[in-house]
Amino acid sequence: MPNKLTRTHVVLFIATFITTTFAGALLNGVIPWEQPGKIYLGLPFSLTLIFILLTHELSHYFMSRRHNVSATLPYFIPAPSIIGTFGAVIKMKPPIPDRRSLIDIGASGPIGGFIIAVIASVIGLSLSEVKPTGELQGGISFGTSILFDFLSKMILNIDAEKYDVLLHPVAFAGWIGLLVTSLNLLPIGQLDGGHITYALFGEKHQWISKGMIPVLLILGISFWPGWILWAVIMIFLGYRHPPVVYPYIELDKKRKIIGWIALVIFILTFTPTPVKGV
Repeated sequence: MPNKLTRTHVVLFIATFITTTFAGALLNGVIPWEQPGKIYLGLPFSLTLIFILLTHELSHYFMSRRHNVSATLPYFIPAPSIIGTFGAVIKMKPPIPDRRSLIDIGASGPIGGFIIAVIASVIGLSLSEVKPTGELQGGISFGTSILFDFLSKMILNIDAEKYDVLLHPVAFAGWIGLLVTSLNLLPIGQLDGGHITYALFGEKHQWISKGMIPVLLILGISFWPGWILWAVIMIFLGYRHPPVVYPYIELDKKRKIIGWIALVIFILTFTPTPVKGV
């Protein structure tokens, strides 16, 4: 029989599936409580987003188990928001043996989720509609990253200054997946990027972590006010990283490469202005 904790994971997953499906239906112009028979139209968005989040968290989970680090199954977080969720998390219990296991665990989630998000973006963009600039009225305008902008140009073959893209729900889920990847890779505290930074640079991590707080504040003033909230959250959660058990064990070349790949992914997926306005 499943224990109480396992039931919690299942209940949260089901709840998140429902809220993201409702969100996906709304994105398709369906009002679920008025048109319950059309709620299924929210499934492309819901299933894609959940798969991205699940891949991210299970990558952490299985890599943690591989290194004998205690970790829970993913906790999905349902939310009454435009995307129906606040994401998903797993809980790891220290200690973490060394920097090799730390970088394996920290980088596995972003890289796994990134791969699925790119696939979703490619498929979704090929299904998206292109409209002349100014034809789309109202709604929310979303920013773009280096990678998503590149994929849009390659797949749709349009001039971004002359056309707007009405994202297919699968493409929107892919866009969210790329944004979540970049947020997790911020080199602060115990975010995935913080794990990777600590694995690469050791105690220098705290100075990088501290330095990112004013950077987020500047981004909040210059680009998107949400970065100020992120700075406050990071200050509250803390910028330090707990030490590993065997800090003298050096990273091998392969893991250093993984760390720098994660940095490149962060640069490619970072979106200075996620939401441009209404």
